[in-house]
Parts: sequence; C-alpha cells; structure tokens
Amino acid sequence: MAREEKGKKLVDKLRHKYRLAIFNEQTYEEVFGMRLSRLNVFTVVGVSLSVLVVLVIFLIAFTGLREYIPGYPDGQQRRLIIQNSERVDSLIMEIERRDKFFKDVRAIISGEVPEGALPEDVKDAETEGANNNIVFKKSEEDSIFRELVEREEKFNLAVLGNKGTKFELEHSFLFTPLKGVVVNKFGETQGHFGVDVVAKPGSRVSAILDGTVVFTGWTVETGYVIQIQHSNNLISIYKHNETLLKSMGDQVQAGEAIANVGNSGELTTGPHLHFELWYNGVPLDAEQYMSFE
Repeated sequence: MAREEKGKKLVDKLRHKYRLAIFNEQTYEEVFGMRLSRLNVFTVVGVSLSVLVVLVIFLIAFTGLREYIPGYPDGQQRRLIIQNSERVDSLIMEIERRDKFFKDVRAIISGEVPEGALPEDVKDAETEGANNNIVFKKSEEDSIFRELVEREEKFNLAVLGNKGTKFELEHSFLFTPLKGVVVNKFGETQGHFGVDVVAKPGSRVSAILDGTVVFTGWTVETGYVIQIQHSNNLISIYKHNETLLKSMGDQVQAGEAIANVGNSGELTTGPHLHFELWYNGVPLDAEQYMSFE
C-alpha cells in the first residue's frame, strides 16, 4: 500500500500544473504566460533531443562532415583502398596462372598429360607415339630418285645463294599500326623502348606484318597487351589496348585489325598505343621504319 501511495504521489507530481509567466519589470504587466507540467517538460525535451540526434546522424552519414570524424578515411584513402584491392586481385590471378603454367610444364616433362588438356590432344599424342614405332624402309626406286635430285641440285646457284641472304629491315614495308600523334618518342625516358601514339579511343590497331600471335593478356602496368612474332626474328608489341581482337596462336596478316586503342594499365595518362619493335632481341625506333601521321 505504501508503494502504491508513493507511485500515485509521483504521478500526481508529474501531472501537477505550473504556470510560467513573464512580466514587464516596470509595469508588472504579464507579457507571456504558459501552463506546464513536469511531464510536459520531459516530453518536449525528450522529443527535441531525439530529433537533434537523428539530424546529426543524417548529416554525418550523407554529407562530407563524416570525413572530419577521427579515424574515418577520406575520399583519397578510399580510392587508394579500392585500387590496392584491385591490384591484389590482379596479382592473385597472375600467380595462379604462373603456378598452373609450372604445373603443366612439370607434367609434360614427366610424361604425364597436363591438367585441362582436351581429349583430342591426348588422342593425337597417343597416335603420334604409335606412329613413332613405324619403320620406313628405302626402296630401290626411292634411292634412284634421291640420287637424281641430288645430282641436279648439286651445282644449282639459286640454292646456294639463298643461304647467304640476309633480312634487311630497311627494305621491308611495315604497315603502320595506328595513325595519330607521337607524344613520347623512343628512348625519351629511361626504359622507354617504344613510341606512344595518341588517337581516338576505340581506334583500330593493325598488325605491321604477317605473323603469329604469341602472347595476349593483361598486366597491372600495361593493361591489355598483344605480341606478334614475325619472320626473321622480328617481334612487334602493342600495349594499353581497350580490347584484344585476337587470341594466342592466331595467324594474322599485315594491316589486319588486332586490337582497339584504350587506356588500360597503371602506366598510362590517357587513350594511346604504346608500340614496340624488336629485332634479334634489340629494341628499335619504330619511327625510322614507318610514319604514324
């Protein structure tokens, strides 16, 4: 009973009305008056505090004020975090490719079938192994024919002259891979073994000569890269492409489209083609053999 009486007294105190009045000091005239209770005051203060907290949360969550909170990363740090995560993903992919390549090489060396080999490849390998056991015997007609051919070609000057013929790059026609403006020349900076040609994004990149695509892929620094092996130990390399139109092992012809100009990779400041020309393992200045304008 005592507790119930105390509870009723507390409720009565909260509901008890008080009058708040403001008087003019000189005339003692009442200027403003209001009837309040303790419950009203607590309610108004609680609602005001709740609204204030909600407004502060919205300001911090949806405006730039959150960057002033200690420990919260700013915009530049968030961009660096995203870039680093992308680089880590790229490195993981490259490591997985390298491990798979080494695993396949070890399998081939040990005489096993590499993982992921097609059934046709296994069948061809088995057929080739069976063909190695075939013994060819020379017939009398074959020996007579060989002797006749060797006698006719023994003093053929055309055959002897071809052995001494050398490949002259200056006398060869090289198809221009891209028409544009050369912004960075060969050897302009240390380690710059090619020329940078600026052109419209998506422009066609062409092969300079007939050849075989020996590499297509993506690297962190140079983006999408395609490399073509030509005859006479000549290699052409095309970097920072947007898309690649050929795959490794494809045969290409001079002037054939192989990629599109892009802005891929870390070492780039805009859409352009980084083109390199290598002969016998030595980088060459491509502007001496073709015009990019």
